[in-house]
Amino acid sequence: MKLFSCPNCRQVLHFENTVCQACGRQLAYLSGEFVVIDPAAEEPVLLCQNFKEHDACNWAVAPESTSAFCQSCALNELIPNLDTPEARQAWVRLEAAKRRLLYSLSALGLPVEPKSGTGGLAFAFKASSEEEPVFTGHNEGLITINIAEASDQFREKTREQMGEPYRTILGHFRHEIGHYYWDRLIAQSDWLEPFATLFGDHSLDYAEAQRRHYEQGAPADWASRFVSAYASMHPWEDWAETFAHYLHMADTLETARTYGLAIAPRAASGAKIPSVTTRRLHFDDFDDLITAWFPLTNALNSLNRSMGLPDLYPFVLSEPAIAKLRFVHEVVTEQAGAAVAPEESLVRAAS
Repeated sequence: MKLFSCPNCRQVLHFENTVCQACGRQLAYLSGEFVVIDPAAEEPVLLCQNFKEHDACNWAVAPESTSAFCQSCALNELIPNLDTPEARQAWVRLEAAKRRLLYSLSALGLPVEPKSGTGGLAFAFKASSEEEPVFTGHNEGLITINIAEASDQFREKTREQMGEPYRTILGHFRHEIGHYYWDRLIAQSDWLEPFATLFGDHSLDYAEAQRRHYEQGAPADWASRFVSAYASMHPWEDWAETFAHYLHMADTLETARTYGLAIAPRAASGAKIPSVTTRRLHFDDFDDLITAWFPLTNALNSLNRSMGLPDLYPFVLSEPAIAKLRFVHEVVTEQAGAAVAPEESLVRAAS
């Protein structure tokens, strides 16, 4: 995530800002930048309806749009009943994470179109009940999120029950959008054969794989081949977990580059440890990204430990997992226009 600036006074802004703290202008995010909201302007920028009615959005409506909602909120097929403060708070947190997801997808050049007929993307945020349990997941372009995931207590309890090192709202969005892009970018494309070589046969019975995973757990050697234990369940989940991990990397590294972060650590013995200067990162070069990723995450984990907190990045990437991340990178860059032939990707991933 990059830093922004107020178009009126150039004060530094963050992605969630609605007002400039320096000049007091009301602001909204639109197409990669912030704009001033001035009702008296000849062609005023319109705030999203969810900002005006619920103070739940800081995006503006695109000038060419006929909707009262911004690009992000227009993707909603269903939102929870907002009669209770808890439901409203959960929804606001989910929307904030969704906007970060959409920012990343736009920055990577990935297509985002509203659902219509058999194509496109939509979101449903639902509360679970005994009569109608809600499971977070993806189905034919519709991403459903159980709003309980916005509760820190629920999410932490579930994380411990599932034995997961990491579970966040944004992580859910990134995982489920991975399923969406598998359908869109892999399933009917020339990438399917190299996908099978790296991730496995996607036609394996998913229900059986799911049953086996929850009854027997992940294989003992999962860390030598996958980014997470859950990724070992089925090739679809391996792709979704790897895709989510790639988005973690891209967004975190962009943030580090925005701040001009440079790391040049030295051991107590004086021995030099690999360093990185993130402001020189080239995001079209996977080797550049992965080389920067390791010293950056080591530093982040060390900072957290200094505060008595768990590791911010509780993962260890094996060579096969890195090869899968490279594959995701090349699928994404081809979609964005930097074409890489699928057969070339396979050679590079295996090297």
